[in-house]
Amino acid sequence: MNLFNIVAVLITLSATFGYLNHRFIKLPNTIGLMLISILVSLGLVTLGRLVPSTLGIEEHWKSFLHNINFNKSLMVGMLGFLLFAGSLHVDSEELLKRKWEIGTFATAGVVISTFVTGTIIYYVSGWLGLNLRFITSLLFGALISPTDPIAVLGILRKSGAPKSLEIIISGESLFNDGVGVVVFVVLAGMASGERAASLQGALFLFLEEALGGFVLGLMLGWLAYRVLKSIDNYQVEILVTLALVTGGYALAASLHTSGPIAIVVAGLLIGNRGRKFAMSEKTRHNLDMFWELVDVILNSLLFVMIGLELLVVTLSGPYLVAGAVAIAVALLARLVSVGIPLSLMRLLVKLPADALKVMTWGGLRGGIAVALALSLPHGRERDVVITMTYSIVLFSILVQGLTIKKLVAPSMGERE
Repeated sequence: MNLFNIVAVLITLSATFGYLNHRFIKLPNTIGLMLISILVSLGLVTLGRLVPSTLGIEEHWKSFLHNINFNKSLMVGMLGFLLFAGSLHVDSEELLKRKWEIGTFATAGVVISTFVTGTIIYYVSGWLGLNLRFITSLLFGALISPTDPIAVLGILRKSGAPKSLEIIISGESLFNDGVGVVVFVVLAGMASGERAASLQGALFLFLEEALGGFVLGLMLGWLAYRVLKSIDNYQVEILVTLALVTGGYALAASLHTSGPIAIVVAGLLIGNRGRKFAMSEKTRHNLDMFWELVDVILNSLLFVMIGLELLVVTLSGPYLVAGAVAIAVALLARLVSVGIPLSLMRLLVKLPADALKVMTWGGLRGGIAVALALSLPHGRERDVVITMTYSIVLFSILVQGLTIKKLVAPSMGERE
């Protein structure tokens, strides 16, 4: 199937599911789209089991999903646009005020969560007879530990959380991908035998990816800012921001730096300094409308794809049990990785009383975790990791995403 037909099918499904959700189910758009996609996937699986003559339909959709290549579609195609659209409206001054908290959660929090998750999953998999290697368990911990900025930014803004916590959780989700990817790449290299375990190598890779992406984002963002400031034509200015995202992400990949971090930094610069000093009111309005539409369309496609990916998940007994246990393990690891830094921070910084509860439940996982899981080499261990990852993502978005507002509302009275 060619690219045009793939895009046509996904947009048609997104529009159809979006209509059904808005007309009848009335859930938040992305959650409703994913729920309907999951129900359709489950329907296809059930139909194939009950009526074997229809099994070809399920296999056709599996072939369709393989043609999409979820990992490349998200990590190379969609992620830069989604991160730029999300970072445009994040207050950089507030981020700077909370830089130490955000930096701690985005680095130490990811590392702690990776090892807590990996260690527990290693022993649980042995108890279930799945017998994951320790390095594979750590790989799972690395891909599931970073919170997903796409899921977090879309849901947290509507939760009513105190501004201080909203900034910390949003900032953490925007920047912890760099750390998570570094940990994942190092562990993946060790698992395949291509990379020896080395603290020095891991630190060098972190500097190359994360710090390199940060510096590149500043440079590209400043260049785009100067260009925007020199003209007043909203069509050209929107085109400049598109070039910033596409060209910047491609350049980051060629330089072996973090594309997501580069685009987030550039988006923060354009969304704050650029909006204030380089754009007319007409440009600001049209730019916001454009990137809001891009955000809605790509989020719709992404969550439909996540729902359809259920077709490639192994739904056998031990795998499903492992998925259920993994949900509890991920929540526990999030509690520990947030709780330890928070306990130390309270000695220096004032934070809301229920910060631990909100940050634990608000640490959503999404498409990035699924994409990383699908990037693993084919085999039994990959199937186990995909099932556990998918289980956590479904719980995170459908349960945590739908209840975070109820968790916040009764207990959080502070508004900073």
